Amino acid sequence: MMGSDATTPAARKQGRVLLVDDEHALRRAYARAIEAAGFEVEQASTGQQALAALAGKDFDVIVTDITMPEMTGIELVRAVRERDLDVPVIMVTGSPTVESATSAVEYGALRYLVKPIEGKVLVENVERAAKLRRVARLKREAVEYLGAAEKLVGDQAGLEASLARGMQTLWMAYQPILDAATRRVVAYEALVRTREPTIPHPGALFSIAERLDRVAEVGRAIRAHVAATLSERPPEVDIFINLHPTDLLDEELFSTSAPLSAFARQIVLEVTERVALDHRSDVPARIERLRNLGFRIAIDDLGAGYAGLSYFALLTPDVVKLDISLVRNIHQEKIKQKLVGSFTSLCRELGMSVVAEGIETAEERETVVALGADLLQGYLFAKPGPPFPEVQW
Repeated sequence: MMGSDATTPAARKQGRVLLVDDEHALRRAYARAIEAAGFEVEQASTGQQALAALAGKDFDVIVTDITMPEMTGIELVRAVRERDLDVPVIMVTGSPTVESATSAVEYGALRYLVKPIEGKVLVENVERAAKLRRVARLKREAVEYLGAAEKLVGDQAGLEASLARGMQTLWMAYQPILDAATRRVVAYEALVRTREPTIPHPGALFSIAERLDRVAEVGRAIRAHVAATLSERPPEVDIFINLHPTDLLDEELFSTSAPLSAFARQIVLEVTERVALDHRSDVPARIERLRNLGFRIAIDDLGAGYAGLSYFALLTPDVVKLDISLVRNIHQEKIKQKLVGSFTSLCRELGMSVVAEGIETAEERETVVALGADLLQGYLFAKPGPPFPEVQW
C-alpha cells in the first residue's frame, strides 16, 4: 500500500478518500488532483490492501477501479458493505460494459466513470460524494433515533452484508399458546430473531430476503434452528412455525429428510394473510403433501391482510389465528366483539381451532374466552424468549 504525502489539517477537514487502482502512474495522478482539492488521500493498489486500510480507518469516499488483479472493484464493494453501509463508492473503468455498469449500480456505486477521467471531473464527483456521506450519517442518526433501522439498508451490497450478519446471528424465540379451558400450555410459537441492528424484526428480515430472492434460504435456516431445539420442548407440546408463502414452493420443505419432517405431527405451519399467496394451481396439492407428512396448517393474522375465501380454499386450515388488531382493546369495542364472535362461531362449524393472539390484559383475555376462542397467546402470559418461557395466567 502507498500512502499519500502528509496532509494539512484543512485537508483532513474536507474528508478522507481511499483510492484503489493497480495502475501506479494513474493512481498517483488521481491522488494529486484529489489532494489539491483539500482531501486526505490514502492509496491502495489491490482490493486486499484497500480492505487492510478500511480495517484501521474510516473513509468518506472510496474511488476504485473495477478491473484489478485478485479482487475486482465489485468484489471490493461487497466486502466494504460488510463494514460500512454508507460510504459512497465511485467506480472507474477503462473497459466499460453494460454488465459492469449494471453491477456497479446494483452494488451501490454512486458514480460509474470511464477512463481517462479529467482531474476536474473526478474532484467534482469526490466532493459531491463527501457531502452525501455527511447526509448519510445524519440520516442514520435520525432513523436510529426514530427506531426504523431496517430502512438504512438500500443497495444490493448493503442488503447482502446485512442479511449475512443476520443469518449468522439468527436465533428463535418462543411464546406459549394456552388452552382457554384448562389454562395449560399446549403449544409454543417459534419466532425468528437476529442480533443484527439493521434487522430489528422479522418483517425486516423477510423484506431483505425478498429483495435478494433468498426467502427459501432464510426459511430453511429458520426450520433448521427450530428442529435443533425441539428435543428441549416440554412433552406433548406442539410448535407453531411461520412460513412465508414462497416457502410453499421450496421442495426441501416436502422432503422426508428435511429437519422438521421427523417432528411433523407436532408442528403447525402458519401462513400469514399479510402476504399475498401465489395463486398457483398446485398450492392445494402442496398443502396435501404437507398433511401427508403429518403437518397441520394455520392461517395467521386473520383479518389483517389480503385473504378472504381464497386463503381458506387454498389452505383448508386446521387452525386460524386472529390478528392482534382484532384483539387489542376488544373489551371496549363492540364491533371487534361482534367480528371475533362471528369468526369463532364459523370456524368451530368448519372444524377449525381459533387462537386469539396479542392478549395483553386480563380484560382482553376474558372477552375472547367468552366469545369462543379456543387458544390464547400474548404478553399477558409470557413474552417471547429462549426456549421455553415460564407462563403465568
